[in-house]
Amino acid sequence: MRKINQRAVLDLLRRSGAATRPQVAKETGLSKPTVSQALLALEAAGLARPTGQTSTGTGRSAVLYEADPTAGYVLGVDIGREHIRVAVADLGAAIVARRDERNTARSGAALVTAVGKIAGDAVAEAGLTASDIVVRVVGSPGVADPEKRCFRHAPNLPGWGRAGLIDDLEAALGPDLMVENDANLTAVGEGESGAARGAAVFGCITIGTGVGMGMMVDGRVFRGATGAAGEIGYLPYGRTRSSADDGAPPARGHLEEATAAQSVVRGARELGLGTAKSAREVFRLARDGDELARRALEAEADRLAYTVASVAAVIDPELIVLGGGMGAAADLLLEPIDRALRGFTPLVPKVVQGELGEDAVLTGAISVGLRAAEGLVFDRRVGAA
Repeated sequence: MRKINQRAVLDLLRRSGAATRPQVAKETGLSKPTVSQALLALEAAGLARPTGQTSTGTGRSAVLYEADPTAGYVLGVDIGREHIRVAVADLGAAIVARRDERNTARSGAALVTAVGKIAGDAVAEAGLTASDIVVRVVGSPGVADPEKRCFRHAPNLPGWGRAGLIDDLEAALGPDLMVENDANLTAVGEGESGAARGAAVFGCITIGTGVGMGMMVDGRVFRGATGAAGEIGYLPYGRTRSSADDGAPPARGHLEEATAAQSVVRGARELGLGTAKSAREVFRLARDGDELARRALEAEADRLAYTVASVAAVIDPELIVLGGGMGAAADLLLEPIDRALRGFTPLVPKVVQGELGEDAVLTGAISVGLRAAEGLVFDRRVGAA
């Protein structure tokens, strides 16, 4: 019972911020002596600390207590084809160190080594050691395979499907490692502190080197039977037949080939915009008024509308968040996406730009890590005390 009371007091401090003993007693329904005992135990365990004083209505001062954010730390890692981003946060969700580096690795082993080094550098930058990190959360393309300990459906990361790769990641990063699909973490981040705050059912479509989607239903990630829910890059998508096909049936491909960032560049070049070297370059030219760039983005908007319509027919979301690198062009894409949707389906969810940008995966990773770390820290500290 003592531990239950202590956990109730600690959860209140984490949820509501600093409070006095009487305030804690009022909010938890516990007696003042019980709250006093719980606070003493939490302070002894390093989980709560005095943080100042406040005056009551009678003029007497009362000690304010807060959950000690330095009781533990969480490591978040975002692994992409072009980047590796790492952040360390305390239990108050404050970022105490951050590293962003290019992913130059071209094998699974090299990428694991690079991730381990960057994470170690971030931990050292924060003035911490590996033992201070309670939970590590890695966001990656693909679906974690719990049996083979690797990632399925991650073709843009060479070697990421090798059996035992997740074990190698754990050896490089440390124990208590959680692995999650990057689009799922983006959805968690946007749902808790981004564009989807307050939405009960929504999807977050991320488009960059690849295409993915995280789906949230009543505050939980929807994973499907094998964890592959949201792997919309594998949706079949017909490629346009040219006059050289001589009556052959249209070739069939996948949605990722038609909508990923490189498809914007390919479409721009097919229209005659030979100077386009990247999707960002096409975005810039479109904003500058280049007609060919605008036409290329109109075509991309049509393809994205097809994606949204497919999702809407299955999960009936109230909101679709557009994230990843393509989210940076939302100002150019949202209106034509909505127009195209209304042209071929009655199911038209609201489509909005993500608010977290390149920090979305890390934000979700830290959030997931904090939820796990809070329980672990309590169990370890209270048991030790």
